[in-house]
Amino acid sequence: MGHLLLRRGPADRKPDDQMTTETTTMSQNLMSALGLDRPESGDDSVVPFTLDKLDTRGRSVRLGDALDTILNRHAYPAPVARLLGEAVALAALIGSSLKFEGRFILQTQTDGPVNLLVVDFDAPDGLRGYARFDHDALVKAAETGRTSPADLLGKGHLAMTIDQGAHTERYQGIVALDGHSLEDVAHDYFMQSEQIPTQVRLAVAEFTQKGDHRPHWRAGGVLIQHLPEHGMGSRPDLPGDGGAADEHVSDGWTEARALLATLDDLELVDPELSPERMLFRLYHETGVRVFQPLAMVERCTCSAERIEDMLATSFTAEDRAEMAVDGEIEVVCEFCSAAYHFNPHQFDVET
Repeated sequence: MGHLLLRRGPADRKPDDQMTTETTTMSQNLMSALGLDRPESGDDSVVPFTLDKLDTRGRSVRLGDALDTILNRHAYPAPVARLLGEAVALAALIGSSLKFEGRFILQTQTDGPVNLLVVDFDAPDGLRGYARFDHDALVKAAETGRTSPADLLGKGHLAMTIDQGAHTERYQGIVALDGHSLEDVAHDYFMQSEQIPTQVRLAVAEFTQKGDHRPHWRAGGVLIQHLPEHGMGSRPDLPGDGGAADEHVSDGWTEARALLATLDDLELVDPELSPERMLFRLYHETGVRVFQPLAMVERCTCSAERIEDMLATSFTAEDRAEMAVDGEIEVVCEFCSAAYHFNPHQFDVET
């Protein structure tokens, strides 16, 4: 990549039509140092980055087809789809920090119209998710104009779980949901659980492509975290890794947050604006270094073998007989809607 088109972006950034656009030619050494000696990333990827002068690190996520598949599989009402889209983007931002094979699970249980959200991140790249909602409560919320993420969630809790697989202990952190958005809850979670100053921006939107009359769901997000002055190495990457807050929050962190606050929803989901360009638009004056993007895919881990094993080991013959309808047990995956059918007598052990 020989040239980058950069947009000016001070803290009081103006709309794009008021910005000055300039083309900057970078030397190969500088491009390599900034992580730009590669093609720009596109949809369904997470781009890690650091803001060394601002004592900050972060990740940017852009989801296209992967999210569209998850949401359209269930034909959710638009307010529910947007909320689940935010949860999927947040799970990708956090789960992509996993440095081992395992799962990161984000789950909400609340008393709002959308009473359950579950998102699985299957390292290193798999995403799946689903939502449960009360149709009547959702209609009432729409009629009264109360369809913000905070309104739809209501009160309850958000749990983040890290599962490293068999023979390991799960880590789970829980934070209260009390009429706040997922962005707000993420801030609170990292401060309460890990004592890491964190800021999150999330956006979900439907885009209609030329020649395609069906809207497609997209999501974008950015997560930034404050680093101690002596470097990122002493900060944990994931919930449960430990760490302690610095007594002094640097001016750099204050500036990083202020610049992130100028980012609008369209920039987060714009298919014509790569995550790298978006980050340089925000932080080019202080410097931003990007790393290799991490690919994200929609992937459900359900299988006939897993479900058969569950039915055989977790239920009695009487339980399985009660599950049977017209002589067979049907199990439908709540994530991908795949249906599996079993004969209740296939589990009988011959003696």
